[in-house]
Amino acid sequence: MAGLLMPGKWAIGLMSGTSADGVDAALIEADAEHIYAFGPALSEPYDAAFRDKLKSTYGGKAPPDLVAEVALELTRRHASAVLHLLDRAGLAAREIAVVGFHGQTILHAPHERRTWQIGDGALLAELTGIDVVNDFRSNDVAAGGQGAPLVPIFHKALVAALPPETPRPVAVLNIGGVANVTWVGSDGSLLAFDTGPGNALIDDWAQRHDGRPVDLGGAMARRGRIDEDVLAKLLSHPFFDRTAPKSLDRNAFHSTLVDHLSVEDGAATLTAFTAAAIARAVYLFPAPAQAWLVCGGGRHNPVLMEALEERLDAPVRGVDQLGWDGDALEAQAFAYLALRSLAGLPISFPTTTGVPQPMTGGKLWRARDALKARDALKA
Repeated sequence: MAGLLMPGKWAIGLMSGTSADGVDAALIEADAEHIYAFGPALSEPYDAAFRDKLKSTYGGKAPPDLVAEVALELTRRHASAVLHLLDRAGLAAREIAVVGFHGQTILHAPHERRTWQIGDGALLAELTGIDVVNDFRSNDVAAGGQGAPLVPIFHKALVAALPPETPRPVAVLNIGGVANVTWVGSDGSLLAFDTGPGNALIDDWAQRHDGRPVDLGGAMARRGRIDEDVLAKLLSHPFFDRTAPKSLDRNAFHSTLVDHLSVEDGAATLTAFTAAAIARAVYLFPAPAQAWLVCGGGRHNPVLMEALEERLDAPVRGVDQLGWDGDALEAQAFAYLALRSLAGLPISFPTTTGVPQPMTGGKLWRARDALKARDALKA
């Protein structure tokens, strides 16, 4: 794909995380190495019925017809988000170089060299009229990498643009369904890995006991007490004994150990579990992080943020304080990864996914080819 990219093009990134709360879409102006500007971003939430249907495909064992049905609807919802974002930005499809389409992870088993993100790249290109890059993880996993996290190279570009007096090393922490961290050294070196559960266990607990998809404002957790014995059992999971890089499936952890607790105590203990798992990451860093910069939905949970401040021996800040959009960061990252894919540059590295050598990734779907195929079917 090398040679296809001109510097400073607008690109759109799309992200639908394991929490299945909706699709995020974001515009950036960048080339394959540098970020020049951020455009608007938006989130379009999934309704409860679609969220439940989407989650029913997790694990990769759902009937093929159901997976195909969900993938089709998912793609159409992503196309709608792209068109709404273009309208908000006042841009035409022809002004966008590429859409980075993560899709929805329904199975992630890198130890089996398997990862599965559903979503139809060709259909998205047809519906939007924009070239699409998707399937970012497969090359890495097939080569023996973890396939995640993929955002570290974008984090590196963001950190490089911070004022030179910003203390380093820096840890960029993303708390989505699963939490992951990127350690960026003073020399730009990278280490990245999943730290453990993010919001997933807390969200599932809130949905089951409160009928809401999140513990809004950490209200349930704040009213509860942490069960230290249960927390210790949760932290005895063998994942925490593994060295980095390492990654997780959303369903690697289960809340069965807290099922006997009250609603509030269960929420408090699960929130403490996420924070304690993140705090364990410091033992894997080459040098202590001088600051933790937090993005993703978890930064909106004040109880979780307070727990991180108590457990981490460094300042903890939401990335919004730096002028970054903490809700759009992952979507922005996939715009950037799509640009790197077009340029034939690597998107994963030995110190981020454990892949043997830097790897390119992504599959390109040309809008013109998708439109020709559609017209041929109509003929």
